[in-house]
Amino acid sequence: MNKRIYTAESVTIGHPDKLADLIADSILDECLEQDADSRVAVEVMLTHDKCFIGGEITTKARVDYEFIARATIAQVGYDPRGLDYDIHIHEQSMDIAGAVDRTEQGAGDQGIVYGYATTETLNFMPLPVELAHRLTDRLEQCRRRGIIKGLCPDGKSQVTVQFNGDRFDKIVSVLVSAQHEAWKSLDDLIPEIRKKVIGYVLAEYDMSDAEILVNPSGRFVIGGFEADTGLTGRKLMVDSYGGIAHNGGGAMSGKDASKVDRSGAYLARYIAKNIVAAGLAEKCEVALTYAIGIPAPTSIDINTFFTGTVNEQLIRNAVEQVFDLRVGKAIDALALKRPVYVQTAVGGHFGKEDFAWEKTDKAQELKNAIMP
Repeated sequence: MNKRIYTAESVTIGHPDKLADLIADSILDECLEQDADSRVAVEVMLTHDKCFIGGEITTKARVDYEFIARATIAQVGYDPRGLDYDIHIHEQSMDIAGAVDRTEQGAGDQGIVYGYATTETLNFMPLPVELAHRLTDRLEQCRRRGIIKGLCPDGKSQVTVQFNGDRFDKIVSVLVSAQHEAWKSLDDLIPEIRKKVIGYVLAEYDMSDAEILVNPSGRFVIGGFEADTGLTGRKLMVDSYGGIAHNGGGAMSGKDASKVDRSGAYLARYIAKNIVAAGLAEKCEVALTYAIGIPAPTSIDINTFFTGTVNEQLIRNAVEQVFDLRVGKAIDALALKRPVYVQTAVGGHFGKEDFAWEKTDKAQELKNAIMP
């Protein structure tokens, strides 16, 4: 059989890029909480002693951007005092607003988006990225609950998995890097992470041949935005499918659903997951292309990677029959004007069952459309 290697990473809530995403989505949620029709495209940059917030926001909401940033930074575990908060918020361009605010809502920008689903895991996510997210989630639990003393908010994981054809073969390597207090020795930290994070998450797997790396750089005391600049939208693969599927290149965090980088990506995942849940394929990638001001996608493509049980054209015809692919209709169907986005900022935007785009309620309709 053809053996292939796939690797995916995840980062904790205290990673500077993720913290920037979290602040941006916290601002978005506050706008939507007060005004569901808010138009938001906000970017955050964190570096050393500065927090920069900029972008275009048109809303009836009254929002204290600095307060949200301070509260979010403190909640994550950093000290928000002593930072210089530089805020530059403007209203959305009238030209862009005119393209969206039509009788039938048009796309807020052009964009290529991809959705993916696979039978590798119960939540239809690729195994490498699912395991990577579980590791960073467990690392954060260990910090918050004091299961491992001396942990700080910044951290990363990386998992490499070998497949034999399309089937899981073994875990090749696992990497966890965890920021820690200066008093915490690596001699104490490494075995704790191996046991309480890696061993806990991967208990069901045979790890006898796996390479396990914990803090391979050694000391990791200086972290967060003191060590590295954080920027909204810089963890696209962590946010999506770990590099296993295509990525259109558009970030999701900090944007309201009129931007197809977000709504289109959620719709594409919704479609792909229902295709796989319907048993029409073991893995599926859905590609949608939108043009600014135009409600419906200019193209749709279905790729089942030779795992489909029926012809891809039949699946595409069924998708166009069952799903309304227009931007405004997708926003309504997935309830994307609700303030739920802060929950997407960490641990990926997909695979969390509470989100509307993770439902498989269209699976039977798809099967009926193909085999009435």
